[in-house]
Amino acid sequence: MMMIQKKHKPVLLTHNYHMHTARCGHAIGTDRQYIEQSIQAGYETVGFSDHTPYPFTNGYCSHTRMTCKQLDDYVESVLRLQQTYRSDLRILLGLEVEYYPEFFSEWKQLTAAYPFDYFLLGQHFVGNEYEGIYSGNETADPDILHRYVDQTIEAMQTGIFLYLAHPDLIRYRDTDSELYETEMRRLCEAAKAVSLPLELNLLGIRDHRWYPNENFWRIVGEVGNDVVIGADAHRPKDVYSIEAMETALRMIQQYKLNWKQNLL
Repeated sequence: MMMIQKKHKPVLLTHNYHMHTARCGHAIGTDRQYIEQSIQAGYETVGFSDHTPYPFTNGYCSHTRMTCKQLDDYVESVLRLQQTYRSDLRILLGLEVEYYPEFFSEWKQLTAAYPFDYFLLGQHFVGNEYEGIYSGNETADPDILHRYVDQTIEAMQTGIFLYLAHPDLIRYRDTDSELYETEMRRLCEAAKAVSLPLELNLLGIRDHRWYPNENFWRIVGEVGNDVVIGADAHRPKDVYSIEAMETALRMIQQYKLNWKQNLL
């Protein structure tokens, strides 16, 4: 195997548990390219956490995640890469998971047969994705905000997740309001009660999205949650961004966040 030259630069992030693959339908690049970029960036540990397949029993077919039939190939690919690059960095096998109570038992049965190292909680939908509400759609409806927090707390309390990805994904219009303060503080306190870290998401920074939300991270600092940084890479080149990391580090310092790097 050809040796991959690591970049000669300060390594600001050594562990990244949030990388996708092309199987989800909205990412590009080969699995190997993500790993080679990670080696160049100087990572010690990386984890693949592509969007989980979901065994929907009502016939619904998702277009934002791998299919159940692709799961074998996903697992086999990551395990091969673990062996191929074992002298370069540690590679972990994970999934990013929606919490859909109606199908959660079936999901646990599906994934139990595989040697997963971890699962990330990524609650993109309130309710579910086929008849629910996308969390990233702007809303002024207090009920949607409340339901997002309720569903996320219920998911965190299952005890199976490594951390909560992009916890501020919910796009509530008035993030300066007393209601937003109350609901997000409720989410943060619930996460702290079960010792679940919250992710400061670099995709949101890179793409100039509505998250990370400064008001949310102020609350995180006040509650005292553990915080992890996730690249949320959907392209190999997004595995590491110095500019995004510098913004994340500024927020960590500004809000006095309790940053954890190595979770596994």
